[in-house]
Formats: sequence, C-alpha cells, structure tokens
Amino acid sequence: MRSARRGPGARPAGGRDDRLARPPRGGRPALDPAREAAYEAVAAVHRDDAYANLVLPRILRESGVTGRDAAFATELTYGTLRQTGTLDAIVAAAADRPMERIDPPVRDALRLGAYQLLHLRVGAHAAVATTVDLVRSLVPGAAGFANAVLRRVAETDRTAWLARLAPADPVDRAALTHAHPAWIVRAFADALGSLEEAELALDADNLAPPVHLCAHPGLIDTADLAASLRGASVGRYSPYAVVLSGGGDPAAIAAVRDGRAHVQDEGSQLVANALATAPLDGRDDTWLDLCAGPGGKAGLLGALALQRGAHVTAVEVAHHRAALVASATTGLPVYTINADGRDVGRDRDLPAGGFDRVLVDAPCTGLGALRRRPEARWRRQPSDLPPLTRLQRELLQAAFRAVRPGGLVAYVTCSPHQAETSVSVTEAARRSDVEVDLVDARPYLPGSLPEVGTGPTVQLWPHRHGTDAMFLALLRRTA
Repeated sequence: MRSARRGPGARPAGGRDDRLARPPRGGRPALDPAREAAYEAVAAVHRDDAYANLVLPRILRESGVTGRDAAFATELTYGTLRQTGTLDAIVAAAADRPMERIDPPVRDALRLGAYQLLHLRVGAHAAVATTVDLVRSLVPGAAGFANAVLRRVAETDRTAWLARLAPADPVDRAALTHAHPAWIVRAFADALGSLEEAELALDADNLAPPVHLCAHPGLIDTADLAASLRGASVGRYSPYAVVLSGGGDPAAIAAVRDGRAHVQDEGSQLVANALATAPLDGRDDTWLDLCAGPGGKAGLLGALALQRGAHVTAVEVAHHRAALVASATTGLPVYTINADGRDVGRDRDLPAGGFDRVLVDAPCTGLGALRRRPEARWRRQPSDLPPLTRLQRELLQAAFRAVRPGGLVAYVTCSPHQAETSVSVTEAARRSDVEVDLVDARPYLPGSLPEVGTGPTVQLWPHRHGTDAMFLALLRRTA
C-alpha cells in the first residue's frame, strides 16, 4: 500500500512532513536492532516502492543483524506487510482518525507495533515501549500519540478487533479478516466456486512458504540432493522438487552455485514438466520458452532437453532479465535471445511453425504468489488487468503461430484470476489465425496430485497443493 499523497501545507497527526522526518543527530534513544531493521524495510516498501525480499537482506547485512534477531526482523517485516490493510483498519480505529492523517514514518512504526501486539508472542509492554522509542527517534513530537494509540490497540486481541470492525458484506468481512483487498477475495471465490474455500486460500497466503529447489534431471538426483542438505526432503509431487527446512541462503548450496539445481516453486516445476512430458507425434527437438525471464522454467526445460537431444530457444524482452536467463541456463542447450515474443514470424530466431513445444509463462498479476511477495496484494489493482490480459492473449496467439501443426503449447500464469486464465485462453484461441484444440492436462501431472478439477485445464492452489496458484492449459495446433 503506497503512502497517501497530501496536498501542500497538510499537517498529518503526530508530526512533520515525511521529507523532514529524519532521526535527530543527537539524543536518539537506543533502538532494538531487529525492530529498527524491520522498520527500515517496511518504510522502504511504502516510501520507495521497494520489494521486501530485495531490500530486507541488504538492511540486515549492513546493520549486522543475524541469527534469531534476523529471523525476528524477517517475521516482523513480512507479517506487517502482509497484514497492512487489516492493521490499518485497527490502528485507524484506535487513533480515531484515518491512516492518511498520520505521518508516514509514524504510520509504519504503528503498523509494526500493532503487528507485535496482535500476531506475535511479544509482551504488550515491550511492543509498546520499543515502538514508542522508534517513533521518538523519527518524529519526537509524536511519541505520546503513538503510546496512546498502541495502548488502545493492546486493550483487546485481534479476534475482538475483527468482530468490532467487521463489515456487513461477507466479501468485505473476509477481506478484513484475511488481510486481502476485496477484489482479490472475489477473484479467488470466483475461481474456487465458494467464498468458504477462498478463505482457506487467503489463509494460505498469510503463511510463510517453504523454499523449493529444482534438481536438474540428468545432472543431480533429487533424493541425493535432499540427503545432502540438513533437514531437507523430496517434494510431494514434482520428481525434481526438494523442500528446504528452516532458514539459510539457497545460493550457498553447492548444487545451486554450480548450476545443478535452482530455486523454483514445486508448482512451476509441475507445469513445465507437463509440457515436456505430454506425447507428441513426429519431430520433437526444437522447443521455445516465449517469456523466459528470469529463467527458472527455461532451466528445467533445458535440463530435460539435454537428456532428450533437444534444444530450447528462450526469449525475454527485458535485457536484464534475458541476462538472468542466460546465466540460469549455463551449460544447458538453451539459446537465449533478447526479443519480444510477439515477433513470431518477423524475427529470424522465431520462425512461424518452427517449434515442437512452446511455453508461454505469461506476465500476470502474480496473485498466485502473494505468499512470497508480502507487499504485492496492496500494490496490485483491478486496473492492472486489461493491459496484462491483452498482452497475455497476444503472446498466446504468437505461440500458436510459432508451434508446428501437431505441436503443443503450454499457457501458464501464476494467477487464478479467471480473466488471466480460462478467459485469456478462450479469447486467444478464438482470435487465432491457426486452429488449436485444448488437451486435457491432468494426465501429465502426478496421479497423487489431489483436487485438480474436471479438466481440461489445471489450477493449483497453496491450500490444496502447497504450491503457488499456477494455472496450466495445454493446447495442440491442429492446422
């Protein structure tokens, strides 16, 4: 959620304009390093549109916060960002004023304090005192205001606050309870067929997800990789998945450093593997990843292609992401090009009808990976959908042109929003100059995978499968 803009001369409650809200050079109270790190990360997200997964590690490294303190700072940062909408409602009620009227630095500090009071096993005195110290270091005149607000928050628990603030509308009530915007609640309910199950999916978004590795087939055995890592286990469904236990830096793992494995959600592995394993008549040695950045699926396809004597053309429109793809696929039969995937038939590297298997991992809202990106749910808006769905359909139509007759296209999004899934597939097929038929994708996923629906497409879910909410449609070009 971005900080609200204020008109010239506006004076929010509790302090000064945020351009002037800087810690004083002298007399600053001693702050808890973990809480201060969390504040700096949350403030960067709201002030600078930063991404928590990028900014927090840098802050922890530069501040020297490690071990249990780093774990606490991470939980506090990610939890506060996930719960921002609900925390704002509670803090605004306790302050008896809209959040927009509270100075941004004070606002972020209050969110952190309220999260500790309502979600963590932190004593009320410690949560209030450390937050007031933080506010005093940022906006000295707002310390009393912060103390009063947090004491009101602490007077009751989260359940009672939710009951007190609960809207009459069921969707709005679920949005408050599960800390998601109402439009996302509706999208999940539409995709799942009920608000009750949608609430299970929303709950899953609020849990820290495990880290999955993809063991490159032919380069390292999945079971051997799991056995070599303390506390790791093989995944539930993907034959290449390894689930890491606890913290640690995946980049420090030898198999990741030398290119025999990479970090990738198990759901992403499943949909890429489905494209590679679905049967194909005739030639099968020329594959295309049409939207390849940052390279996770291209890496898995490249490893599979290496085993089968095939090669992959990986296309990425953004130069820096194309460089990431090239780095991620070093040593594999993957040819990376920096181009627009819609240029099939116009780019010599993208000949029409020149590919046997085509993956379209389309740019999307990312609503299926909200558990990994704590700030994303508050940044995305319904207005993001029209340009994204237009791009998705153009890329899918390009894939239909790129694949040879009899070849396969996999359309994948990390979103369960129906406008980005079934509607995009139907519209792209309807407007295509070539003929395509949907193929039932279910047989090309593990038989142990529960609740995949009636087909022919597949929608994965965190609460059902423990994966990101990946959508998969397989289509065969018939003419």
